[in-house]
Amino acid sequence: LLSQFDPDNTGYISTEKFRSLLQRHGSELDPHKLEVLLALADSNSEGRICYQDFVNLMSNKRSNSFRQAILQGNRRLCSKALLEETGLSLSQRLIRHVAYETLPREIDRKWYYDSYTCCPPPWFMITITIAFANQGISLFFQVAFFLYNGVVLDRFVLQVSHPLYLKNALLYHPQLRAQAWRYLTYIFVHAGIEHLGLNVVLQLLVGVPLEMVHGAARISFVYVAGVVAGSLAVSVADMTAPVVGSSGGVYALVSAHLANIVMNWSGMKCQFKLLRMAVALICMSFEFGRAVWLRFHPSAYPPCPHPSFMAHLGGVMVGITLGVIILRNYEQRLQDQTLWWIFLSIYVIFVLFAIFWNIFAYSLLDLKLPPPP
Repeated sequence: LLSQFDPDNTGYISTEKFRSLLQRHGSELDPHKLEVLLALADSNSEGRICYQDFVNLMSNKRSNSFRQAILQGNRRLCSKALLEETGLSLSQRLIRHVAYETLPREIDRKWYYDSYTCCPPPWFMITITIAFANQGISLFFQVAFFLYNGVVLDRFVLQVSHPLYLKNALLYHPQLRAQAWRYLTYIFVHAGIEHLGLNVVLQLLVGVPLEMVHGAARISFVYVAGVVAGSLAVSVADMTAPVVGSSGGVYALVSAHLANIVMNWSGMKCQFKLLRMAVALICMSFEFGRAVWLRFHPSAYPPCPHPSFMAHLGGVMVGITLGVIILRNYEQRLQDQTLWWIFLSIYVIFVLFAIFWNIFAYSLLDLKLPPPP
């Protein structure tokens, strides 16, 4: 039908003709998609509609030009909100809940609700949670893993206070910083079940819904960037301390999510958002306070101190820079975003600086490091 209104094959039709088509055939379309198409027609200042934008919408693909046309429009949604729809199945209600938890605009929520297929599922957060919970065996053996270590180390809480704790080949240790895998694998070792429990709760409650909306690629990027920034921050700012735990990645996700809620406060329709933010901040503060206290607590294996808390701050910095940009631009190509490139450049510069710092600064400063475990 669109081709009949574009005999010259320019790829565009006038908004008047486009509206007449929608009025004539709108009953054949999904009501949410019809609403977005009407918003597209109303927001277009050039008086014409691109055929490719129509194709992108109908095939559940969002081009950058289409996204910008919707955001620049002034049309207000006139139909009932997604939250008011009834007769939904349990899975549909779950998807709707996730949309309201993570997206600030009604058009985005409806778009996500219509297009989400749970394929692929949020595998990254679940997999990484299973992995760090028990050294990669299975989440099912989480309790058994800690019970075993509790018997071996005679510690069920604060296992990090045992002198044999640093023998693990996965944690980051300043004397072993040349073993590059430790900048990532330290997330698989935790200070104790109290440390592990808070990270698991935050990671599943925040990370899984974010991955359902934004996909594994974006969320895994934020998570891994936070993990790397955490260990590198320790190697620069707390040079004599080891690092354990996944707090760098977890704090990157949580801080990005909380910053996104604050920046879009009026548009976020999630229930009890103030209470949810308060609970998340209390959990983060409690876990960070525990890390600070532990860092300055007398060590069980002097002269090596307890693990550093700087990884938490590294994760937060990644979350409120790269993370906010990724979460703010739902289904939009990040390659076209100026702030994305600015923050990514800053992050790359920091990583390069930290690498050179690790190569040269330790010897130039003549720093006395604790003995290797």
